[in-house]
Amino acid sequence: MARLERLRVYPVKGLDGVDLETADILEGGTVAHDREFALFDGDGDVFNGKRTDRIHDLDADFDLEAREVALETPDGERQRFDLETDREAAADWLSEFFGIELSLKRDRSLGFVDRREMGPSVISTATLRTVADWFDRMTVEGARRRLRANVEIDGVEPFWEDRFVGADAPAFEVGGVRFDGVTPCGRCVVPERDPNTGEPTPAFREQFVRRREETFPDWADADAFDHYYSLMIIARVPESDRGKPLHVNDPIEIVDGDQ
Repeated sequence: MARLERLRVYPVKGLDGVDLETADILEGGTVAHDREFALFDGDGDVFNGKRTDRIHDLDADFDLEAREVALETPDGERQRFDLETDREAAADWLSEFFGIELSLKRDRSLGFVDRREMGPSVISTATLRTVADWFDRMTVEGARRRLRANVEIDGVEPFWEDRFVGADAPAFEVGGVRFDGVTPCGRCVVPERDPNTGEPTPAFREQFVRRREETFPDWADADAFDHYYSLMIIARVPESDRGKPLHVNDPIEIVDGDQ
């Protein structure tokens, strides 16, 4: 049976994720705690893994109930910050680590997701297994950390999520919360890097594109994809379903795309 296998959020954009058993959909349509905080440089631009591979040198461990983050450097230096009261101190510490002046901002209602008019990212466990098999020594968890989805669905075939974008696409419900697919997720430089070391995987993009084209489902709408360096989808939760919770093991039901 198709079900919600994993619910993962990234409390500080660009840093490590946290697995949750349950989370609400916010009024802005995103998953609570996802990209709730983000780093910005002096020009007001987001600072994340697209800007520097050094972000992989930093381990982040979050306690969402206490609103705390513990940050650890490769040489073992460890600092803990309260994200309610110590954001300025955290920003100063991170500025020193990255060598650039940074501020740490918060958005409670939407988070600092890339596509602010959309919502959660969705992928299947089978898709992650398939992608991991494309590369030597890549694990499913390694693929998961490279691709950074919020909602992971098990009990379905590889690339199941592709069916929800394009002309006449259906929608799906997670425990009664409706998800309408909006767009495939074109990938950036981050998935090319080993999530532990930041080292680039040789010829990652070329191999990914070739294998993605070879395995592209016949039942997916190819016109919805600008290129084959795309994986997972970005969905939208309608306003009527915002404020509702998602729970791991919630059943998945495909529904008509027309509301």
